[in-house]
Amino acid sequence: MRDFTLGQYYPVDSVVHRLDARSKILLTIAYIVAVFMAGNLIAYIPILAFVLLAARLSKVPGKMLIKGLRPLRILLIFTFVLNLFFGAGEHILFELGPLTIRDEGLSNAIHFTLRLIFLVSGTSLLTLTTSPVVLTDGIEMLCSPLRRIGFPAHEMAMMMTIALRFIPTLVEEADKIMKAQSARGADFSSGNLKQRATAMIPLLVPLFISAFRRAGDLAMAMESRCYHGGEGRTRLHVLRFQKIDFYAFVSVTLLIAAVVLSKNLINLP
Repeated sequence: MRDFTLGQYYPVDSVVHRLDARSKILLTIAYIVAVFMAGNLIAYIPILAFVLLAARLSKVPGKMLIKGLRPLRILLIFTFVLNLFFGAGEHILFELGPLTIRDEGLSNAIHFTLRLIFLVSGTSLLTLTTSPVVLTDGIEMLCSPLRRIGFPAHEMAMMMTIALRFIPTLVEEADKIMKAQSARGADFSSGNLKQRATAMIPLLVPLFISAFRRAGDLAMAMESRCYHGGEGRTRLHVLRFQKIDFYAFVSVTLLIAAVVLSKNLINLP
Protein backbone atom coordinates (compact mmCIF):
# COMPACT_ATOMS: atom_id res chain seq x y z
CA MET A 1 0.00 0.00 0.00
CA ARG A 2 2.91 2.34 0.61
CA ASP A 3 3.71 2.08 -3.11
CA PHE A 4 0.49 3.91 -4.00
CA THR A 5 1.57 7.25 -5.55
CA LEU A 6 -1.79 8.59 -6.76
CA GLY A 7 -2.50 11.92 -5.05
CA GLN A 8 1.08 12.41 -3.83
CA TYR A 9 2.98 15.60 -4.64
CA TYR A 10 6.73 15.64 -5.27
CA PRO A 11 7.94 19.18 -4.45
CA VAL A 12 10.84 20.25 -6.65
CA ASP A 13 11.59 23.12 -9.03
CA SER A 14 11.27 21.91 -12.61
CA VAL A 15 9.86 22.97 -15.96
CA VAL A 16 6.82 20.72 -15.57
CA HIS A 17 6.13 22.03 -12.06
CA ARG A 18 6.10 25.59 -13.41
CA LEU A 19 3.48 24.81 -16.04
CA ASP A 20 0.03 26.26 -15.54
CA ALA A 21 -2.29 23.79 -13.80
CA ARG A 22 -4.89 24.25 -16.54
CA SER A 23 -2.28 23.35 -19.13
CA LYS A 24 -1.28 20.20 -17.28
CA ILE A 25 -4.90 19.07 -16.96
CA LEU A 26 -5.58 19.63 -20.66
CA LEU A 27 -2.27 18.05 -21.61
CA THR A 28 -3.08 15.00 -19.50
CA ILE A 29 -6.45 14.64 -21.27
CA ALA A 30 -4.73 14.96 -24.66
CA TYR A 31 -2.13 12.40 -23.58
CA ILE A 32 -4.88 9.94 -22.58
CA VAL A 33 -6.48 10.45 -26.01
CA ALA A 34 -3.12 9.74 -27.67
CA VAL A 35 -2.70 6.53 -25.65
CA PHE A 36 -6.15 5.30 -26.67
CA MET A 37 -5.45 6.23 -30.28
CA ALA A 38 -2.42 3.94 -30.38
CA GLY A 39 -3.60 1.05 -32.50
CA ASN A 40 -0.35 -0.90 -32.76
CA LEU A 41 2.86 -1.49 -30.85
CA ILE A 42 4.86 0.94 -33.03
CA ALA A 43 2.61 3.79 -31.87
CA TYR A 44 3.82 3.30 -28.30
CA ILE A 45 7.36 4.36 -29.23
CA PRO A 46 6.55 8.12 -29.37
CA ILE A 47 4.40 7.72 -26.24
CA LEU A 48 7.32 6.13 -24.40
CA ALA A 49 9.62 8.92 -25.58
CA PHE A 50 7.11 11.54 -24.40
CA VAL A 51 6.77 9.96 -20.93
CA LEU A 52 10.54 9.67 -20.52
CA LEU A 53 11.03 13.28 -21.60
CA ALA A 54 8.27 14.53 -19.29
CA ALA A 55 9.69 12.53 -16.36
CA ARG A 56 13.18 13.89 -17.06
CA LEU A 57 11.96 17.49 -17.26
CA SER A 58 9.84 17.09 -14.12
CA LYS A 59 12.83 15.76 -12.12
CA VAL A 60 10.55 13.07 -10.68
CA PRO A 61 12.62 9.93 -9.94
CA GLY A 62 11.85 7.07 -12.25
CA LYS A 63 11.53 4.74 -9.26
CA MET A 64 8.46 6.71 -8.14
CA LEU A 65 6.73 6.06 -11.45
CA ILE A 66 7.68 2.40 -11.28
CA LYS A 67 6.55 2.23 -7.65
CA GLY A 68 3.15 3.55 -8.72
CA LEU A 69 2.74 0.50 -10.97
CA ARG A 70 3.34 -2.04 -8.21
CA PRO A 71 -0.20 -1.90 -6.74
CA LEU A 72 -1.51 -2.66 -10.24
CA ARG A 73 0.74 -5.63 -10.92
CA ILE A 74 -2.08 -8.14 -10.36
CA LEU A 75 -4.33 -6.23 -12.76
CA LEU A 76 -1.51 -6.03 -15.33
CA ILE A 77 -0.81 -9.76 -15.08
CA PHE A 78 -4.52 -10.58 -15.31
CA THR A 79 -4.92 -8.35 -18.38
CA PHE A 80 -1.91 -9.89 -20.08
CA VAL A 81 -2.90 -13.50 -19.38
CA LEU A 82 -6.56 -12.99 -20.28
CA ASN A 83 -5.73 -11.51 -23.68
CA LEU A 84 -2.88 -13.95 -24.27
CA PHE A 85 -4.84 -17.20 -23.93
CA PHE A 86 -8.30 -16.04 -24.98
CA GLY A 87 -7.37 -13.87 -27.95
CA ALA A 88 -8.39 -14.68 -31.49
CA GLY A 89 -6.10 -15.14 -34.45
CA GLU A 90 -5.36 -17.37 -37.39
CA HIS A 91 -1.78 -18.43 -36.65
CA ILE A 92 -1.08 -20.58 -33.58
CA LEU A 93 2.22 -19.75 -31.89
CA PHE A 94 2.03 -22.18 -28.97
CA GLU A 95 -0.38 -24.91 -27.92
CA LEU A 96 -0.40 -26.99 -24.75
CA GLY A 97 -3.63 -28.87 -24.12
CA PRO A 98 -6.51 -26.38 -23.82
CA LEU A 99 -4.08 -23.43 -23.70
CA THR A 100 -3.47 -21.85 -27.09
CA ILE A 101 -1.47 -18.73 -27.86
CA ARG A 102 -2.27 -17.09 -31.16
CA ASP A 103 -0.55 -14.21 -32.91
CA GLU A 104 -3.40 -11.75 -32.41
CA GLY A 105 -3.79 -12.79 -28.77
CA LEU A 106 -0.11 -12.10 -28.06
CA SER A 107 -0.35 -8.74 -29.80
CA ASN A 108 -3.47 -7.76 -27.83
CA ALA A 109 -1.90 -8.88 -24.53
CA ILE A 110 1.13 -6.64 -25.07
CA HIS A 111 -1.04 -3.83 -26.43
CA PHE A 112 -3.51 -3.59 -23.53
CA THR A 113 -0.83 -4.11 -20.89
CA LEU A 114 1.25 -1.28 -22.32
CA ARG A 115 -1.87 0.88 -22.49
CA LEU A 116 -2.48 0.47 -18.76
CA ILE A 117 1.17 1.09 -17.93
CA PHE A 118 1.35 4.30 -19.95
CA LEU A 119 -2.00 5.55 -18.65
CA VAL A 120 -0.93 5.15 -15.02
CA SER A 121 2.62 6.47 -15.57
CA GLY A 122 1.56 9.50 -17.60
CA THR A 123 -1.35 10.55 -15.41
CA SER A 124 0.71 10.10 -12.23
CA LEU A 125 2.89 12.98 -13.39
CA LEU A 126 -0.11 15.31 -13.04
CA THR A 127 -0.45 14.80 -9.28
CA LEU A 128 3.28 14.40 -8.68
CA THR A 129 4.01 17.81 -10.23
CA THR A 130 0.91 19.76 -9.12
CA SER A 131 0.01 20.64 -5.54
CA PRO A 132 -3.59 20.01 -4.43
CA VAL A 133 -4.32 23.74 -4.03
CA VAL A 134 -3.09 24.61 -7.51
CA LEU A 135 -4.88 21.60 -8.96
CA THR A 136 -8.12 22.83 -7.37
CA ASP A 137 -7.67 26.26 -8.94
CA GLY A 138 -6.99 24.71 -12.35
CA ILE A 139 -10.06 22.47 -12.27
CA GLU A 140 -12.24 25.32 -11.07
CA MET A 141 -11.08 27.73 -13.76
CA LEU A 142 -11.57 25.12 -16.48
CA CYS A 143 -15.10 24.44 -15.23
CA SER A 144 -15.96 28.10 -14.61
CA PRO A 145 -17.75 28.59 -17.99
CA LEU A 146 -20.27 25.97 -16.84
CA ARG A 147 -21.41 28.25 -14.03
CA ARG A 148 -23.78 29.92 -16.49
CA ILE A 149 -25.89 26.78 -16.50
CA GLY A 150 -25.74 26.38 -12.72
CA PHE A 151 -22.80 23.98 -12.49
CA PRO A 152 -21.04 24.28 -9.07
CA ALA A 153 -17.50 24.58 -10.43
CA HIS A 154 -15.77 25.52 -7.18
CA GLU A 155 -17.54 22.91 -5.07
CA MET A 156 -16.87 20.17 -7.62
CA ALA A 157 -13.19 21.11 -7.89
CA MET A 158 -12.88 21.19 -4.10
CA MET A 159 -14.52 17.77 -3.71
CA MET A 160 -12.30 16.18 -6.38
CA THR A 161 -9.12 17.63 -4.93
CA ILE A 162 -9.97 16.67 -1.34
CA ALA A 163 -10.74 13.13 -2.47
CA LEU A 164 -7.46 12.98 -4.38
CA ARG A 165 -5.55 14.51 -1.50
CA PHE A 166 -6.79 11.99 1.07
CA ILE A 167 -6.03 8.88 -1.02
CA PRO A 168 -2.45 8.60 0.35
CA THR A 169 -3.73 9.32 3.86
CA LEU A 170 -6.33 6.55 3.70
CA VAL A 171 -3.81 4.14 2.19
CA GLU A 172 -1.40 4.86 5.04
CA GLU A 173 -4.21 4.45 7.58
CA ALA A 174 -5.23 1.12 6.02
CA ASP A 175 -1.63 -0.06 6.19
CA LYS A 176 -1.44 0.79 9.92
CA ILE A 177 -4.74 -0.94 10.65
CA MET A 178 -3.66 -4.04 8.71
CA LYS A 179 -0.40 -4.25 10.66
CA ALA A 180 -2.26 -3.80 13.95
CA GLN A 181 -4.77 -6.51 13.04
CA SER A 182 -1.99 -8.84 11.87
CA ALA A 183 -0.20 -8.35 15.20
CA ARG A 184 -3.40 -9.52 16.90
CA GLY A 185 -3.53 -12.70 14.83
CA ALA A 186 -5.59 -11.63 11.80
CA ASP A 187 -4.73 -13.42 8.56
CA PHE A 188 -5.39 -11.55 5.30
CA SER A 189 -3.47 -13.76 2.86
CA SER A 190 -4.55 -17.38 3.38
CA GLY A 191 -7.79 -19.18 2.59
CA ASN A 192 -10.14 -19.04 -0.37
CA LEU A 193 -11.67 -15.92 -1.84
CA LYS A 194 -14.65 -15.90 0.55
CA GLN A 195 -12.46 -16.37 3.61
CA ARG A 196 -10.09 -13.62 2.54
CA ALA A 197 -13.03 -11.27 1.88
CA THR A 198 -14.43 -12.04 5.34
CA ALA A 199 -11.03 -11.37 6.89
CA MET A 200 -11.11 -7.84 5.39
CA ILE A 201 -14.07 -6.83 7.58
CA PRO A 202 -11.87 -6.03 10.63
CA LEU A 203 -9.87 -3.79 8.29
CA LEU A 204 -12.74 -2.02 6.50
CA VAL A 205 -14.82 -1.14 9.58
CA PRO A 206 -12.13 0.92 11.39
CA LEU A 207 -11.00 2.37 8.05
CA PHE A 208 -14.49 3.71 7.31
CA ILE A 209 -14.83 5.03 10.87
CA SER A 210 -11.49 6.82 10.53
CA ALA A 211 -12.49 8.25 7.13
CA PHE A 212 -15.77 9.65 8.49
CA ARG A 213 -13.94 11.07 11.50
CA ARG A 214 -11.42 12.81 9.24
CA ALA A 215 -14.25 14.16 7.08
CA GLY A 216 -15.95 15.59 10.16
CA ASP A 217 -12.74 17.19 11.40
CA LEU A 218 -12.09 18.69 7.96
CA ALA A 219 -15.63 20.11 7.74
CA MET A 220 -15.30 21.63 11.22
CA ALA A 221 -11.91 23.13 10.35
CA MET A 222 -13.28 24.67 7.13
CA GLU A 223 -16.30 26.13 8.96
CA SER A 224 -14.12 27.57 11.72
CA ARG A 225 -12.14 29.38 9.03
CA CYS A 226 -15.34 30.88 7.61
CA TYR A 227 -15.32 28.84 4.43
CA HIS A 228 -18.60 29.32 2.52
CA GLY A 229 -17.73 28.25 -1.00
CA GLY A 230 -15.98 30.08 -3.82
CA GLU A 231 -18.16 33.18 -3.92
CA GLY A 232 -16.00 36.29 -3.47
CA ARG A 233 -12.82 34.35 -2.75
CA THR A 234 -9.46 35.60 -4.05
CA ARG A 235 -6.23 33.73 -4.76
CA LEU A 236 -2.70 34.39 -3.59
CA HIS A 237 -1.22 32.99 -6.79
CA VAL A 238 -3.19 33.72 -9.96
CA LEU A 239 -2.77 31.20 -12.78
CA ARG A 240 -1.31 32.64 -15.97
CA PHE A 241 -0.27 30.99 -19.21
CA GLN A 242 3.39 31.36 -20.19
CA LYS A 243 5.61 30.43 -23.11
CA ILE A 244 6.42 27.03 -21.65
CA ASP A 245 2.70 26.20 -21.73
CA PHE A 246 2.66 26.92 -25.45
CA TYR A 247 5.69 24.68 -25.99
CA ALA A 248 3.98 21.94 -23.97
CA PHE A 249 0.88 22.09 -26.16
CA VAL A 250 3.09 21.90 -29.25
CA SER A 251 4.84 18.81 -27.87
CA VAL A 252 1.55 17.02 -27.18
CA THR A 253 0.30 17.98 -30.66
CA LEU A 254 3.44 16.40 -32.12
CA LEU A 255 2.82 13.32 -29.97
CA ILE A 256 -0.71 12.88 -31.33
CA ALA A 257 0.55 13.46 -34.88
CA ALA A 258 3.27 10.83 -34.39
CA VAL A 259 0.73 8.32 -33.03
CA VAL A 260 -1.63 8.93 -35.96
CA LEU A 261 1.24 8.73 -38.46
CA SER A 262 2.56 5.47 -37.06
CA LYS A 263 -0.95 4.02 -37.13
CA ASN A 264 -1.45 5.01 -40.74
CA LEU A 265 1.96 3.70 -41.80
CA ILE A 266 1.13 0.25 -40.47
CA ASN A 267 -2.20 0.27 -42.33
CA LEU A 268 -0.58 1.08 -45.67
CA PRO A 269 -0.55 -1.85 -48.13
